[in-house]
Amino acid sequence: MLKRLEKSIGYSFCDKGLLEQALTHRSSGSKNNERLEFLGDGILNFVIAAAIYKCKPKASEGEMSRLRAHLVCKETLAEVGRELDLGDCLRLGGGELKSGGFRRDSTIADCVEAIFGAIYLDDGFAASENVILGLFDSRLNDMPDLSDLKDPKTRLQEFLQSIGKPLPEYDIVDVSGKEHEQTFKVKCSTVANEEPTIGKASSRKAAEQDAALLMLKVLQK
Repeated sequence: MLKRLEKSIGYSFCDKGLLEQALTHRSSGSKNNERLEFLGDGILNFVIAAAIYKCKPKASEGEMSRLRAHLVCKETLAEVGRELDLGDCLRLGGGELKSGGFRRDSTIADCVEAIFGAIYLDDGFAASENVILGLFDSRLNDMPDLSDLKDPKTRLQEFLQSIGKPLPEYDIVDVSGKEHEQTFKVKCSTVANEEPTIGKASSRKAAEQDAALLMLKVLQK
């Protein structure tokens, strides 16, 4: 299984123990991938920042920051991990395994970063850079439009300002679930549309963004 993963990554480890550690979740023991994840996160951010700087010579600092945030976010890293079938390789504790940790975005994303850190320790920066650029090649060549990277609340605000309408208002409608698994419902209201939209997410901030996106879709029709 490790050989298949190395082939998918495009890198063969000299120290197989580093790869094994990168695949080990903290629920499985004290020798886990948390420190490697920290290291890999820093390397990934630099490599992607340098690639964007080269690919987007006219982009501003803020635009480059949004592009990097999009490329190194949990969701994108989880996509990369699933392309590598990392879920089948993860080493999880019993409880985490039963709760479906091998499918969780955050767990897979952390493992991807840990692998980058492990490659750096195994063979240096150039090796980790080559792997990152290889895995992100299609995403770097097909980066989204900069306007699409603004968060929904910002885009809704700018749209309302462009048509001379006041800013929207957000109100919590409901909070349900246990303290560590809460679901927030937030209402977005604006004079530009009679009916408010309702966003749902695991945090108030994310629920507001969801409600804003729904309102934006309604107004842009």
